[in-house]
Amino acid sequence: MNGEFCQYESYLKEEKSLSPNTLECYMRDINQYKTYIDSIPVDNICLVDKSIIEAYLQKMEQEGISSSTILRKLSSIRSYYRFLVYKNEISQDPTENLEGPKNERKAPSILTIREINRLMDQPRGNDPKSIRDKAMLEFLYGTGIRVSELLNLNMDHIDLKSGKVKCGSSKNERIMKISKRAMAYLKIYIKEGRNQLVRNKDEKSLFVNFHGRRMTRQGFWKIVKFYTEKAEIHKDITPHTLRHSFAIHLLNDGADIRDLQEILGHSDISTTQMYTHLMDSIK
Repeated sequence: MNGEFCQYESYLKEEKSLSPNTLECYMRDINQYKTYIDSIPVDNICLVDKSIIEAYLQKMEQEGISSSTILRKLSSIRSYYRFLVYKNEISQDPTENLEGPKNERKAPSILTIREINRLMDQPRGNDPKSIRDKAMLEFLYGTGIRVSELLNLNMDHIDLKSGKVKCGSSKNERIMKISKRAMAYLKIYIKEGRNQLVRNKDEKSLFVNFHGRRMTRQGFWKIVKFYTEKAEIHKDITPHTLRHSFAIHLLNDGADIRDLQEILGHSDISTTQMYTHLMDSIK
């Protein structure tokens, strides 16, 4: 079965062209599912029926795992069994017509302008870490890019003269203007912070950790959580909150919804329109 897993990973990478982060999520979900199957035990994951998968979903609910996470894991499992059908390893997909828990989507947390200013004021000092953290927070809010896009930035994606950044995947690449404020702190970071953190002169990553390598999602999440607590902001904040706040604040300042769609890199205007329902509540 390990060979089948390797084939599945190659299938997602080469035929589905998933990003490294998405691929990692799929494989982590499947490996967790396999661990559960092995604990039952079931001789072969291909012999699983619908009732076993339903029991797995119920187990996660009992453990307090959120509906959105369970639905994501079910999507990963469904993708795997469809692959097995495609490879003629099984004749029927056991996840067919299987429903997960209802996902009651909460409105995303949005920071007010005052809260944004408090958060941005938290990284202080002239040490490399403070300079880097300040630049990352300002850059994320000043461009509205996705967290994954921020962390995947390389030095050659930034044009310091024009104040623009190239981000997104090769299929959905876009060039965006960086706010003057974010650009100012980015220049300080590149000149005074990054060179003290990088250990390999050939390192391409724009934002790096203490090991001189590319900043991870987990690392940046901890940074945001740390400064949110320092700013005494009592909201459920994640790095993505800054993107949501950026979008709302632009709309409240009179930005056109189509322009915002292009800035955020949404393929469907309906995704961008969700922000119009939140405009009046945040100033």
